[in-house]
Amino acid sequence: MAEPLLALDDLAVHFKVGSALAGGVHTLKAVDGVTLDVKPGECLGLVGESGCGKSTLALAIMGLIPPTRGHIALDGRDLAQRGRLETARTVQMIFQDPYASLNPRQTVRRTLADPLRIHGVTDRAEVEARVVDIMAKVGLRPEHADRYPHEFSGGQRQRIGIARALILKPKLVICDEPVSALDVSIRAQIINLLLELKDELGLAYIMISHDLGVVEHVSDRVAVMYLGRIVEQGGWQEIFENPRHPYTRALIAAIPDPFHRAAVSARAKARGEVPSALDPPPGCHFHPRCPLKADICVSQDPPLEPVAAGHRAACHFRDRIG
Repeated sequence: MAEPLLALDDLAVHFKVGSALAGGVHTLKAVDGVTLDVKPGECLGLVGESGCGKSTLALAIMGLIPPTRGHIALDGRDLAQRGRLETARTVQMIFQDPYASLNPRQTVRRTLADPLRIHGVTDRAEVEARVVDIMAKVGLRPEHADRYPHEFSGGQRQRIGIARALILKPKLVICDEPVSALDVSIRAQIINLLLELKDELGLAYIMISHDLGVVEHVSDRVAVMYLGRIVEQGGWQEIFENPRHPYTRALIAAIPDPFHRAAVSARAKARGEVPSALDPPPGCHFHPRCPLKADICVSQDPPLEPVAAGHRAACHFRDRIG
């Protein structure tokens, strides 16, 4: 079995919020004890409602936010022992908004060439060859190199963002809602491009998305996140066809398709709003919204334990769901 390209062990990212003058300092537990891994060439889907900690987790993996506790191992080495440039050569990110993530004052050529120069590629011919090559891989023509972001459509801008993420030849790419800001008509094109590049370049992906249809289409495994914790993870087929956590069932039940997953009924839908991460509920964080709520859910936090080979869920009733 291949060694993980990325391994997270009890990772937590907490923030201090407020001040003594404004009523006290509180701890916001954006990520709270996440353990998971990504193997070479694998796509891990990461799903959950807004505010559950997905993007904070991604920024910690990128080395942009220091963890409060736990460890991040990237390509066999602790992230804390890596320099910023070394980390950037291994993991890159494709951002959600192609309008905001590109510098409007830089041409495509400079956007793609600057990372190479920062990382020590100084031969002009090599820089130009790599820029032309990656542009071709993402479906951009050579004449696009001297244009500015405002001269492109949203889909083309996202292709530029993909090219920028891949120009350093990373092993892991974090895709943070890569198609949510795009027109529906071109989302499939970008998703198919990402899958083609994954196979061609041997990439591993972390696919962060609210769109469970996208996650199901591209992922080998899926991790479901709620209020900073992983509540279920497993192969995509097990997650979508036999979810064993009420929150996962609620997410699938919310997919707007009357013919989708008939086994997950309307009763599976979550009630109420997501609690504040500043004051999460005791025990299982999902219990205020859960249709299976019992006294044990309020008093005890369920561990993430196996329900089948490669499939784990953090629910006291994990063996009764299905």
